[in-house]
Amino acid sequence: MDRWKQCFVTVLVVFGMAVLVASCGTTPRPKAGVMFPCVKQGKLEKSVAGEAELKELSCFFKRWEGVETLHIKVALKNVSNEPQRFRVNIFLDNGKAVGGFIPRKTKKGLVKPGAVATFVYPVKNMPEAPKAMTLIVKTVAK
Repeated sequence: MDRWKQCFVTVLVVFGMAVLVASCGTTPRPKAGVMFPCVKQGKLEKSVAGEAELKELSCFFKRWEGVETLHIKVALKNVSNEPQRFRVNIFLDNGKAVGGFIPRKTKKGLVKPGAVATFVYPVKNMPEAPKAMTLIVKTVAK
């Protein structure tokens, strides 16, 4: 019976060390509602239309459809002399993508020259921050 105990203890120790090593490589997820940079420096590829200036790109976690999920906040400034509507596409390293229009609806008008407009995009089934991201901003033809 001593041999079985020794084998069991050895398995427990090896399993414990494996869990410890695996947890060392992960970074803790920020608390809900706390803004953080979406990706590390150098891991953001972006293409922004000349009529727009990216004022903010930040991430936070918040409950959405009953689950804590990643939300991406995008703020764009209209640097042209005409009102604009922008098309935003965000592609994540894991194949997920989100996007839409800023402003989402045009009933209240377009983004006026010099004005900043924001929108928050939830990313379904995304419980962790992305490692890399591509952001594309284009103008929408009138």
